[in-house]
Amino acid sequence: MSEAIAPNETDRHESALTAALGGRSIVLVGMMGAGKSSVGRRLAARLGIPFVDADTEIEKAAGMSISEIFATHGEPYFRAGEARVIARLLDGGPQVLATGGGAFMNPDTRAAIQAKGLSIWLRASVEVLARRIKRRNDRPLLKNADPLETLRRLIDERYPVYAEADLTVESREVPHETIVEEIVAGLRDNARLAAGATVS
Repeated sequence: MSEAIAPNETDRHESALTAALGGRSIVLVGMMGAGKSSVGRRLAARLGIPFVDADTEIEKAAGMSISEIFATHGEPYFRAGEARVIARLLDGGPQVLATGGGAFMNPDTRAAIQAKGLSIWLRASVEVLARRIKRRNDRPLLKNADPLETLRRLIDERYPVYAEADLTVESREVPHETIVEEIVAGLRDNARLAAGATVS
C-alpha cells in the first residue's frame, strides 16, 4: 500500500494564493507584445485556475476578428464591446484574465478590475515590444506608415495609466517561467491580496 505524499511547499503556497483570491481575477494589463497571453497561460496553470483571453472572447461575441471589428465598425465600437466583455468576464473569477492593450485605459474597466480583481502590469521597453510585434501582422493600431512611432506614442499615453495597476513586473527576454515566478512572489507580498485572506 503506497503512502500518501504530502503536498510540497510550492503547492501549499499556490493553494494559499488561490484561496486568498476568493472570487477575484488576476488581470494582466500592458501593451501588445508584453506577453500577457503566453505568461497568463503559464500563470493560470501554476495556480490551477482558468486562463481567459479577453480578445478571444470579444472575437467570439462579435463573430469576427479584432482586425475585422476595427475595419468594419471602428475603434470606439470595439472599445465599447471590449468594456462589456471584460465586465462580464470579471464575474467569472477566480481566473487569470489577459486584456487587450487599450482595455485598462477605460476608467469604467479600471474601476471594475479594481473591484473584482488584482491587476498586474507587464511592463516592457519599446525595444522589446518592437521586436516582438514585428513578428505579427494582427495589430490594427500599428497598421500605418510608422508603426514604431505609433508604438512610442501609445507607450507615452498608456504607461502612466498602467502604473495604477496593483503590481508591476518587467517583461523582458527571459523564460516565461521567470516572469511567472516574479508574479507569484509579488502576489504573495501584495497588500490587497493579503487583505483577502492570509497567505503563508
